[in-house]
Amino acid sequence: MGVVNRLVGGMPIPRMVRVRQKFDDAHLADVGAAVRRTLCESGVLRGVKPGMRVAVTAGSRGIANIALILRTIVEALREAGAAPFVVPAMGSHGGATAEGQLDVLRSLGVTEAFLGCPIESSMEVREIGRTPDGRPVQIDARAAAADGIVAVNRVKPHTSFTGPYESGLMKMLAIGLAKQAGAEVCHQEGYAKMAGNIEKYGRAILRDARVLFGVAILENAYDQTCEVTALPPGEIAGREPELLLRAKALMPGILLPDVDVLVVDRMGKNISGLGMDPHITGCFATSYASGPPRPGKLAVLDLTDETHGNANGIGVADVTTRRLFERFDPEVTYPNAITATLTQAVRMPLVMDSHKLAIQAAIKTAPGFDKARIRMVRLRDTLHLSEIFISEAMLPDAAENPRVEVLGEPEELSFDGEGNLF
Repeated sequence: MGVVNRLVGGMPIPRMVRVRQKFDDAHLADVGAAVRRTLCESGVLRGVKPGMRVAVTAGSRGIANIALILRTIVEALREAGAAPFVVPAMGSHGGATAEGQLDVLRSLGVTEAFLGCPIESSMEVREIGRTPDGRPVQIDARAAAADGIVAVNRVKPHTSFTGPYESGLMKMLAIGLAKQAGAEVCHQEGYAKMAGNIEKYGRAILRDARVLFGVAILENAYDQTCEVTALPPGEIAGREPELLLRAKALMPGILLPDVDVLVVDRMGKNISGLGMDPHITGCFATSYASGPPRPGKLAVLDLTDETHGNANGIGVADVTTRRLFERFDPEVTYPNAITATLTQAVRMPLVMDSHKLAIQAAIKTAPGFDKARIRMVRLRDTLHLSEIFISEAMLPDAAENPRVEVLGEPEELSFDGEGNLF
């Protein structure tokens, strides 16, 4: 055992207790029917003419029911006489390559076979106009050549900035549809001006591109689709801020205070743009967004398979594992950081040889001397917060919180022979 492992290997790990957190669980029972209903009631399909080639955007996030939502929109467009196709609209994700972006969509279940239409993936962009201050506005060349564009995205708080437009339809237009080249232009002034740039480029695209309509998706705290809203192009900029406020009210969180150590089992781009949603962890990569208090230390143990080696956001963690480090692919991760000018998001934390040593290192380096009473929370990831684990020291708080239900008795964490969690 090396000196680093000796320094942390004797640190006791508290017994953990499984608890259930209770959030509003209202959701759509039939997502496909809800999409068809909003398309019909909003009147957005009236702008679709027979023979039109229509590009439908597909992003890189792990949005609940995204493949079904896209397929339903594609079916409705075809029934209106159009010839729909899907374009990956994810800026520089997927390693900023056409094939990499197709791989991301496949991992989300978004395939030509399921959608029933072509997916046209290219990093080529076309300039369609200029912003009021003279800057080029670029979007996917195939979308620019189409007769119409349908923007589809979930509306939720962004991980690195705050404003009236964060993650949503305006960002899908300004950054997702802009591919790597356009996204880089939008990010170049940094996150201090990101909210303004999203609006500036988004409004320019609404003005100069053939946007037919947008479909905004809201999810509840259980990662379930709870609302879909079709918006004509003239209503996207005006309606999205109110949808964002509703999305923020629906967000889950850790309902118990004063976390000394937060352990996240897995991170990835399919979980959050920053791998782990900082609106849950409290660990932001910039000073232009804020949320819950940061824990004393954050340890993240692994990457999701769906992230394809993209460890964007690892830089906010304090400790990680060799397993994660060996799965980290800089060719997939760094294009996102370079395009977004957010290099601090990909800095590498302490790398420990096992899950157990990573947790021990986080405990040892957490503030405070009373490690026996450490307040530790363990999450599967930041999308799944219904059932979490808390240390024994947090049980009195759980007993007093009506939104927290204790489900079991305190138990030791179980590790295999190599020190990794079962």
